[in-house]
Amino acid sequence: MRTKVIIVCEECQSRNYHLTRNKFSEERLALRKYCPKCRKVTLHKETR
Repeated sequence: MRTKVIIVCEECQSRNYHLTRNKFSEERLALRKYCPKCRKVTLHKETR
């Protein structure tokens, strides 16, 4: 079973990506993705 999550840039707090993940995993996603607002690759973390 998968759930929708939103990941947020750690630097500018903009919500850039919508992903799906495993519902039963307990840790939050943390990915290095491109932020169009910052115009560079930054750490993005899952919000709840």
